Amino acid sequence: MFARVSRSEPATFAALRQHFQTQPDLQITPIEKIRLPLKRRDELPPLLAGLQWVWMHPTLKAEIFALLEAKILAGNKATGRPGMDLWQILVLGVVRLGLDADWDRLEHIANYDTLVRQRLGLPATPWDDESQRFGHQTLRDNVALLDDELLQAINARLAAAGRAVFAKKGGAPLAALEVKVDTDVLETDVHFPTDLNLLWDAGRKCEALIVKYRDRFGYALPGWRKAKNWRRQLKACERTASQIVYRGGPNKEARLKRAVRDYLAVGRELSVKVRESLARLCDQPVELAHWEALEYFQRMLDKHLDLVERRLLQEETIPAHEKVFSLFEPHTEWVQKGKQRPNVELGHRLLIATDQHPLIQDYDVAVGVADVDRSVPGADRLLGRYGAGGVASLSFDKGFTREADRELLSLYVPTVVMPKRGKKNAAETERENEKRFSALRRRHSAVESDINSLEHHGLNRCLDVGLAGYLRYVGYGVMSYNLHVIGREPLARSSG
Repeated sequence: MFARVSRSEPATFAALRQHFQTQPDLQITPIEKIRLPLKRRDELPPLLAGLQWVWMHPTLKAEIFALLEAKILAGNKATGRPGMDLWQILVLGVVRLGLDADWDRLEHIANYDTLVRQRLGLPATPWDDESQRFGHQTLRDNVALLDDELLQAINARLAAAGRAVFAKKGGAPLAALEVKVDTDVLETDVHFPTDLNLLWDAGRKCEALIVKYRDRFGYALPGWRKAKNWRRQLKACERTASQIVYRGGPNKEARLKRAVRDYLAVGRELSVKVRESLARLCDQPVELAHWEALEYFQRMLDKHLDLVERRLLQEETIPAHEKVFSLFEPHTEWVQKGKQRPNVELGHRLLIATDQHPLIQDYDVAVGVADVDRSVPGADRLLGRYGAGGVASLSFDKGFTREADRELLSLYVPTVVMPKRGKKNAAETERENEKRFSALRRRHSAVESDINSLEHHGLNRCLDVGLAGYLRYVGYGVMSYNLHVIGREPLARSSG
């Protein structure tokens, strides 16, 4: 829309990081010697026990540190102030999702929870040394250093090594996996969208961003002395139009069109003023990110002015590909899984594959991909990791059913449970009535319990921003779930 001169960015310095603080300290308890409460029903002790298991594992810890170092320290010079240890970043990211905590609660836990600070390799009380405390922004910045690709790799190794925790005594070989696959919707943190309230969102954000620079560059931004009045006018028009849409009443159609015309008139005047201000700000020392944000919301303002006019005045049906379900999380999808309540969910379909223990052996967020197209890629990832002999069975619900996929998977997996939709012929009825098929189909419902437990580890609504943040949130949630499942075993054996 407009040319924008990029501004020079401030210099950044690489943090001097290490795997873990290895210097002996009388105030610090070695991680392998930390004692955990055995008879507590809180989520934290099993999670910390799982982290302790990782720390004491003969090979897994080294593999995880190698992955973290390759991602976070690659290309960084050993200069600058000391940063958070790699182990601390991992622990705090897991604890946040394991307790479904926000950043404020995580800050409190990291600084004042004795067990967590012991697991971080820090003194139990930070009050005497300010350097032993974690600030709010420090936590946000460091936990975000791990991305989806890295968390996928760590989770794959964690799930594979975790199977040994549930192995029978006597050195018996690990049993082949009996995998149950299903999808759930992890919602993004957005309000329910309508074109009327999305138009309001775009207008209010434009006004707020302009006001940031009104006082600073007043000579370059004339006409914004009554910015609050613009905001009030736009909100009043949005509220009036929305109330007519949802409340009805006599002459509803005529009143609605009159209200929408008033709403569009205010919105168009605002759009013209924002466009003029954008042109004027091109020559001012404005941060590039702020200028791009203003340009984005001005573009969304124009888009929804057009959508509102077409839908409510011209009575046109808007194609799905033109719709946006959130201005703040534009990757959000409108998901309908056929449930009665809720009948619509806003987020993405999260595929989960759990084994018999139940550890999550595979997960995936495929934006815009239906369940029926995800069975073969998911099975391919599992078979690539464990081999054909490592997977004894795969079970799906009817949402994944496709005859060609079932026949393909049956070449590599001994038992594929993929119930047919609709009427079955005699051969299909006989196949689905087999003892093994019926037993695995009954067990498949256990994946619903696993998904419910996963939602208690933060994966009910994503609180991170952007698609990259969404994928990272999923990775941490899966890791915290698996560590919780693994950590329950040694605690149960110790207390029994």
